[in-house]
Amino acid sequence: MSKIIRIGTRDSELALWQATTVQQKLEALGHDTTLIPIKSTGDQILDKPLYELGITGIFTKTLDVALLKGQIDIAVHSMKDVPTQLPKGIVQTAVLERAVTNDILVHKGLDFLESENIATIATGSLRRKAQWLHKYPHHNIVDLRGNVNSRILKLIENDWQGAIFAQAGLERIKLLPKDALELDWMIPAPAQGAMLVVALEKDAFSKEASHKLNHQDSEITTAIERDFLRTLEGGCTAPIGALAQIKNQSIYFEGSVFSLDGKQKVAIKKSSDLTDSSGFGKACAKELLEMGGDRLMKAIRNNQETVPSPGGEG
Repeated sequence: MSKIIRIGTRDSELALWQATTVQQKLEALGHDTTLIPIKSTGDQILDKPLYELGITGIFTKTLDVALLKGQIDIAVHSMKDVPTQLPKGIVQTAVLERAVTNDILVHKGLDFLESENIATIATGSLRRKAQWLHKYPHHNIVDLRGNVNSRILKLIENDWQGAIFAQAGLERIKLLPKDALELDWMIPAPAQGAMLVVALEKDAFSKEASHKLNHQDSEITTAIERDFLRTLEGGCTAPIGALAQIKNQSIYFEGSVFSLDGKQKVAIKKSSDLTDSSGFGKACAKELLEMGGDRLMKAIRNNQETVPSPGGEG
């Protein structure tokens, strides 16, 4: 028996691009689909940094509710925005083939990088802020919120030297400037560049249909990164980066946690055989905690006692 698969998505241009990609792939498999755009809380509240909003999964919660209420059959997310613990009754069905993972700087000229003068860089991400300040401690960071289009407009309108974005997002909606600077030294957010599909655990039809879109290598690497994040975070938002890559049947992992001001850093690089991927992310996190990451995470939690986790970054 067939049915029309209702695809829930945020209503930003990037989110709609991602949902449309899933829609096209499902229809190519013979399924009937319809898109149902829904505005999330994270898109509605733009006057506060993400980490001050105190809502777990701020960009995914509205779609979770719609799914649990039976208003949609599947939801499509930027995987880095999804909390590591899915709501009860909702399951991961597919990770699409991952795009590029790195961050980039959209700028108005790069002379400031060679100067000792104070420059202003915009980002709404604690991870990007901490890593930028670790490398450029004399720079100033300002908060930047909104969808990708509005963030680029804010960069144009303000007297900032640059703003940090995920390369994948700008590429997907054809807004990547030719002169954007690849930040190859910045460790990305866990699961950055990946698209996630979720469905109700009890909905066998939607689970089976969407699982056919799953890309195994992308599923493995994002699982390692999210296990690393889950083991470290302990209920707080922290500047955590993680990247797992598969090369020649081996997994190469790099992870880090920074202090909120970027002055302190604990990092780890490990490799493992692909057959030993289960538990690898958790093991890397535990080793990093023993290297001093536990003290850093405790300091971050103490600093954020009144700032609960939003479960994602822009």
